[in-house]
Amino acid sequence: MKLLLRNLDRSTTEEELSELFQGYGTVQYCKLVYDASTGVSKGFGFVEMPKVGEAKAAMKNINGTYIGDKMVRVKKAEDKPEKPAASNPAPPAEE
Repeated sequence: MKLLLRNLDRSTTEEELSELFQGYGTVQYCKLVYDASTGVSKGFGFVEMPKVGEAKAAMKNINGTYIGDKMVRVKKAEDKPEKPAASNPAPPAEE
């Protein structure tokens, strides 16, 4: 189960998050999102836990707690929606 973590302190590391979530079970991966130009954390990230029960326990117990100076929000990550096909294709070029 993929979890979305929001409102993270920008100094939080992937290692800290992984350790925290491992207290509830197996962590497949932990990934923070960084600004491409500055390399600074954007304050959110994802944790993947293969067992749904463990992920739900982690979500329930970590959501609303403080990591550093910020109260984090944890919820199930939604799948990224597919981009819809263009409904109005460009007209053929005139010759």
